[in-house]
Amino acid sequence: MNIFALEIWDDEGAKCTFYSVRYDDLQVNETDLFFEKYDSLAEYKQANQELLSFIIYAIGEEHGAINELFNRNENEVKGLPVQGKVVLDEISYHYPNFPLRIYALKITNDIVILFNGGVKDEQTNQKSSLHLIWREACEFAKRILEAIRNETIIVDKENRKLTNYDGSDEIIL
Repeated sequence: MNIFALEIWDDEGAKCTFYSVRYDDLQVNETDLFFEKYDSLAEYKQANQELLSFIIYAIGEEHGAINELFNRNENEVKGLPVQGKVVLDEISYHYPNFPLRIYALKITNDIVILFNGGVKDEQTNQKSSLHLIWREACEFAKRILEAIRNETIIVDKENRKLTNYDGSDEIIL
């Protein structure tokens, strides 16, 4: 796996800061690549907007990265949106037969790293066209979790952010 940077994707929500990963040789992070791609495809535009709304409002603004909203286990990562019907504060989150998945790594209830995703066209990731993107997300997650364990990345819970071991915001793995 190539060198990648961990950068803030969105930190304007009341409950959660989102990060994404960007390969060192690219200008656009993986999460923006996902949302830009599916926003440009008419057949997935509405699902793309629903997923973006779920991330920004349900997780980022209303509830944070609580376990109820991160219930789709996909090995080292979680798949979004939520699986099944979840009701929180009288708001129902239910996405039956939802065509898109984006992968995420929950660090805390207020820090999440978003990766890339795609069209869920089979029951399992192993058989789906998502297989390579899912494996890539799992590899990103492994490297990030290892960097947190060995304190290359510091989880600053008080300020809801990740920093490099030297306190800087530039995180390169």
